[in-house]
Amino acid sequence: MSQQTAPSAPRGSAAWALVITSVAGFMAALDNLVVTTALPSIRKDLGGALDDLEWTVSAYTLTFAVLLMFGAALGDRFGRRRLFIAGLTMFTGASAAAAMAPGIGSLIAARAVQGVGAAVMMPLTLTLLTAAVPAAKRGMMYGIWGAVNGLAVASGPLIGGSLTEHVSWHWIFWLNVPLGLVTLPLARLRLAESHGTAARLDVPGTLLASGGLFGIVYGLVRGPADGWTDTVVLTALFAGGALLTGFVLYSSRVANPMLPMRLFRSRAFSGINAASLLMFVGMFGSIFLLSQYMQGVLGYSPTEAGLRMLPWTGMPMLVAPIAGILSDRIGGRPVVAAGLFLQAAGLGYMAAVATADASYAVQLPALVISGVGMALYFAPAANLVMSSVRPQEQGIASGANNALREVGGALGIAVMSSIFSAQGGYESAQSFVDGLRPALVTGSAVVALAAVAALAIPARRSAARLAAVDGQTPATASAADAPTATAVQSSAANASALESAAG
Repeated sequence: MSQQTAPSAPRGSAAWALVITSVAGFMAALDNLVVTTALPSIRKDLGGALDDLEWTVSAYTLTFAVLLMFGAALGDRFGRRRLFIAGLTMFTGASAAAAMAPGIGSLIAARAVQGVGAAVMMPLTLTLLTAAVPAAKRGMMYGIWGAVNGLAVASGPLIGGSLTEHVSWHWIFWLNVPLGLVTLPLARLRLAESHGTAARLDVPGTLLASGGLFGIVYGLVRGPADGWTDTVVLTALFAGGALLTGFVLYSSRVANPMLPMRLFRSRAFSGINAASLLMFVGMFGSIFLLSQYMQGVLGYSPTEAGLRMLPWTGMPMLVAPIAGILSDRIGGRPVVAAGLFLQAAGLGYMAAVATADASYAVQLPALVISGVGMALYFAPAANLVMSSVRPQEQGIASGANNALREVGGALGIAVMSSIFSAQGGYESAQSFVDGLRPALVTGSAVVALAAVAALAIPARRSAARLAAVDGQTPATASAADAPTATAVQSSAANASALESAAG
């Protein structure tokens, strides 16, 4: 039984919802990579072995990825705004604790709590934004939301490096505190409450999904450091895979699962999630290596490297809102596919021109192409995820998509680091380039596969024909790729259904 609520929101709620959810999403996405360039300074101040430093990154990644679907389910059950505020409070408090950490152990613990808070609030940003924005304007709003989140992911190393270089590493965590303190009262006053399903929490499904994601992400995080034949790594990967298989089988048989497997019968839902997973494999792995290439090989400081990557990292702020508008007019499928093909071309171009002494002018076209491609992907991707399911299922759909993105990011860093280590290393500039090139080629190929997956999403003209196959009504099916309600029928019930499905 659905408890989807639609209370009257205060004036300006759409704009306020965009600001609040974008800030929260920026904070959560930023902390994925913001720590990487600060690790040497953290080790100097707090001590710790190499494994300890790696856990300052991994503790956040693990808890974030593992609990995303659970956080979304809690929001659907107990109130999305309520849980969003709880997650944001936890994230803000843990950020302050990380900034004041007296030792490496307490820093790792604070990072783990940060991940828990982010896992609760992040999937709810999209559902809260969707509830506040009219269907016809969602593409543009998702575009801005996607631009902010894309900027956070790509600029994490720049922000972390600049704060560490010019202020102190503590400020990569203090940065979240004023943002959180300002956003919390705004969320309480300006966001409308909504719920998803009224069903009880799926405890067995939650345990299977969380355990499976923990095993997979743990194995991927530890693989490059401990070796892929390490007993613990192999055990984690196999156990994670077995638990996720059990989750799929279990969810296919119970009445009210946390993640209904029938959602994957929709080509729109399956296609955009496959594209998102592959996109983050290629993008995260590439950013991880290219930020090191700029500094370790070309000799730029963290700030200089970040500024030179702005044509890539800053492009979403310019292009993503336009991409959102385009997705409203022509559908998300062609915009996402074009963006992913451009991202693949940009990475391939960078692999071709990367040398130990490459000039910035030579790299610039690759950075611009990659930036435009990333921008075209982010906004329509969010729209496609939310419009591919019914309104009461949007929370868990957002959680599942975010979980797949996190797994993709961990997988990308693991796979491309392994390719880099097999073909090159840190011994010299030329050795680094020898490892970087095949890794970028791999990243380019993976993103190209993401584009192919995006092309599997039904186009507008075929959506109604596929409705019976996907188990949807024609209105819902067409909304999966046409978020703008252009074919509203005279019946008020049909119009309402179309607008909800466009979610």
